Amino acid sequence: MEIKLPNLGEGADSGVVVSILVKEGDNITTGQSLIEIETGKAIASIPAEKSGKVEKILVKVGDKISVGNKIMILEMPGEPQTASAQKHTIQQLAPTPQPTTSKKIEIQESDEYETADEQGLSSYTPAAAPSIRRIARELGIDLRQVKGTGPGGRIQISDLRAYISNLQRLAKQAVKKPSEVTVVQPVSIDFAQWGPVTKRPMSQLRLTIAKRMLESVNTIPQVTQFDEVDITALDGLRKKFAPQYEEKGARLTFTVFVLKALISALQKHPIFNSSLDEATNEIVLKNYYHIGIAVDTEGGLLVPVVRNVDHKSMLELSIDLATIARKARDRKLTLDDIRGGTITVSNQGGIGGGHFTPIINKPEAAILGVGKSQLKPVVVNGKIEPRIILPLAVSYDHRLIDGGEAARFITDLCKAFSEITENQIKLS
Repeated sequence: MEIKLPNLGEGADSGVVVSILVKEGDNITTGQSLIEIETGKAIASIPAEKSGKVEKILVKVGDKISVGNKIMILEMPGEPQTASAQKHTIQQLAPTPQPTTSKKIEIQESDEYETADEQGLSSYTPAAAPSIRRIARELGIDLRQVKGTGPGGRIQISDLRAYISNLQRLAKQAVKKPSEVTVVQPVSIDFAQWGPVTKRPMSQLRLTIAKRMLESVNTIPQVTQFDEVDITALDGLRKKFAPQYEEKGARLTFTVFVLKALISALQKHPIFNSSLDEATNEIVLKNYYHIGIAVDTEGGLLVPVVRNVDHKSMLELSIDLATIARKARDRKLTLDDIRGGTITVSNQGGIGGGHFTPIINKPEAAILGVGKSQLKPVVVNGKIEPRIILPLAVSYDHRLIDGGEAARFITDLCKAFSEITENQIKLS
């Protein structure tokens, strides 16, 4: 049995082998970890799908592998045929000329091959050797659709090969000709002709981020709604209770307040806590609140997830935020740490800048951007007063959300900040 790298989810389709946890000759059990790979965002362990004996390891530490690449070969108990032998049997179906001393079989791509629609399906299975039936079953081929050329219409291996060749021809016809597709090839520019340059390769994390961002903007019609909220009173409460949190080993950052206000707005506007299932054209409304937090690291942006935010206190959220930020910066995140987010928060307040247009973390429907708060002159009850103003930006999927709903959402979000009470913040 060939063990291949499975689908890792969350847009991760490749990684670098960081450790191999078994060796050739080891007996392994179902679910046992075989290797660990770094996907750019997290360290993932790859488990065994079945029990068996490690016959051959096909990767080494440092190798970059993609989904579908072979990792190792297992010797299965009671298997009459090894994986390599099975592969050889299937390879016999390749529609290429086979060197032989007997009659040469030539397969031509013509329109004369009789398909199932032309013959009609019989109610019985045509004659074929058991080996032919087994191969057809493994490949999902209905032998009633194959024209047999043997005695009495018996199906031979050459008939299967001809049938597959015809399917390939039909597939080619269904694809646009290269002349009909405009392909922009990347061009390498010699920037050194204008002055000194320094080159460095993109890291695996940077490549992953680039791919995800490009996919998001190319497949989602994104619109950004802006607003500002007065957090003067809330900032006073944060400073008042921050020492209590420090005594508990936590920091009362403003991101905690953002999470509390966001939950209130999401509960009123559940479409912002949804995803579009593009395969079925269904809107998936999620009845849980797992908030992704964009963390700025030396290697690039990572988005670990804080789970069940609606059920946690301000202290619990403070501890969770510190924990995931530390794991992100130490590159200790696992795949479970970054999966299952329902909406993302990107808070640049600690760095600087005001409004910006955050890119949606697909397959989520929206992302909240938070800028740096500033002291501004604001008219309050007819008088100009200094107030602390926080810039907000919500990017949303316009396939699911219209502008009116986005305006109502951000309005309720701003209102939710003013509704956070002292009792929610202070520790008992």
